[in-house]
Amino acid sequence: MRKPNYVSTTNACKLCTPLGASLAFRGVEQSVPFLHGSQGCATYMRRYIISHFREPMDIASSALGEKHAVYGGGPNLKKGLLNVMKKYQPALIGVATTCLTETIGDDVGMILKEFRSEFSDLDLPEVVYVNTPSYSGTHMDGWTGAVRAMAEQLVTEKMPNNGGVNLFPGMISPGDVRALKDIFGYFGLDVTVLPDISETLDGPALLDYEPIPSGGTTLEAVRAMSGAVCSMEFGRCLPAKTAGEDLRERFGVSNIRLGMPMGLRETDRFMSALSEVASRSVPRRYLLERGRLVDSLVDGHKYVSGKRAIVYGEEDLVVGLVAFLSEIGVQPVLAATGSRTGEMVANIERVGADLREQPQVHEGVDFHEIAEMAGELKPDLVIGHSKGYRYARDWGVPLVRVGFPIHDRFGGQRLRTLGYGGTQKLYDRIVNAVLQKKQSDSSVGYGYL
Repeated sequence: MRKPNYVSTTNACKLCTPLGASLAFRGVEQSVPFLHGSQGCATYMRRYIISHFREPMDIASSALGEKHAVYGGGPNLKKGLLNVMKKYQPALIGVATTCLTETIGDDVGMILKEFRSEFSDLDLPEVVYVNTPSYSGTHMDGWTGAVRAMAEQLVTEKMPNNGGVNLFPGMISPGDVRALKDIFGYFGLDVTVLPDISETLDGPALLDYEPIPSGGTTLEAVRAMSGAVCSMEFGRCLPAKTAGEDLRERFGVSNIRLGMPMGLRETDRFMSALSEVASRSVPRRYLLERGRLVDSLVDGHKYVSGKRAIVYGEEDLVVGLVAFLSEIGVQPVLAATGSRTGEMVANIERVGADLREQPQVHEGVDFHEIAEMAGELKPDLVIGHSKGYRYARDWGVPLVRVGFPIHDRFGGQRLRTLGYGGTQKLYDRIVNAVLQKKQSDSSVGYGYL
């Protein structure tokens, strides 16, 4: 594809950096995300997040205006923190910067130091901050940066060995977080997931309103991460500086990096790593899950073999999807992301080594560019989040929804893709999308396929 001689974005294939940070902060118990910037940023993000998770989502703001763009937002940040303390009584406030405060140059670290000194007579919560200008990253950068900031700023000393495992799973669904916690439990391992959004962004119906939804990783568990046996991080495209690497460098906690456990091979690697850490064989329930998955791959092969797919979304999700598609006979023809880390090409070549042909891989693209490339590729499937729906509709092919955001279907927060069980659910959705397309296109309307 010929690159234009101008810079423009039409329907970005990414979301803003502080949105990802806000979601990550929401995975800590009694935590309130706080945006240092204009009120509009927080309002937009709340609405966007609620439509995917179907849960209330409070995001505080320092509510800067024109005056503060000239004179600085320090006073508003301090006042905002006091207001959050009064209204919510949080254990943690996670402060993320925005384009405005990054552009005017507010030194948030210095402002927070002043805040702690000025109000040292109060019972102050923990306050963690992360720099998240949207013009230099994506929501995944915000998520990863916030998780790293919590490790750096909350884990301050070496704790006694607690025999547990730290898990940094990346931006996955609450349904997948719950499943992963179950897997660790069946291996007999005590796991600390950071962040744990399994309840805070997918909670039960309650008779009484909770200002801060219950659940999330406790501060005590976060501080004890320096005493873990090891850490595990999911993602082949992670930056060099992550929470797991920080704990390894400062406290000697070994860090195991794995691809997203999606599909047979990547999940096998995950199970093998757990087996080694736990010094026990894979529990029978997961051997059975694997066997059922293999059986279904055989049963469904005739429906999906040879199909062509366009895949887009966060880098590590795309790499995981390509790894899985290469196992089931689906040919990814285009793998696209809005990120620009430069890591996706090599990793897709690695996980898709047995593909008949390597897909086109493009980083830093928007949906206008994806649509231009897709016209000649003749896809049978599109796999990604809801922002690609209009294009899938124009091409007359089904969209299999995965990732974030999913605005036009119900239950996005419960969709699973990880582990043998999550892979099974994803495979069922892919096969059924193909069957539904064949059924709807047929003049006969087959009732038996």
